[in-house]
Amino acid sequence: MDLETLPYTSKTGTRDKPDIVIFALSTCGFCKRAMSFLDDKGFLYRYLHVDTIPLDQKNEIKAILRERFKENVAFPFAVFDNTSHLVGFIQPDWERSLGIGASR
Repeated sequence: MDLETLPYTSKTGTRDKPDIVIFALSTCGFCKRAMSFLDDKGFLYRYLHVDTIPLDQKNEIKAILRERFKENVAFPFAVFDNTSHLVGFIQPDWERSLGIGASR
């Protein structure tokens, strides 16, 4: 499986760096907060609700992410520029990873 060919939904924004891909669950509050945070900060990103695809594909995605990043997969799972990642949503960690300050 190639993660680049998955059926992502794209969100528009004025900030297009870094390349952001979010693996999320449609019912996850932390996932919704993470994506709202990206929306509020104006980031362009792609996301996939992995609970809406077949279980075998979900498991394969999790295995690929676990192997690539040497990290257990939990949601949201954010990938930045295909080189770094964050698991879960802790706003200061996301701000630091994206190089932005807290909103005032």
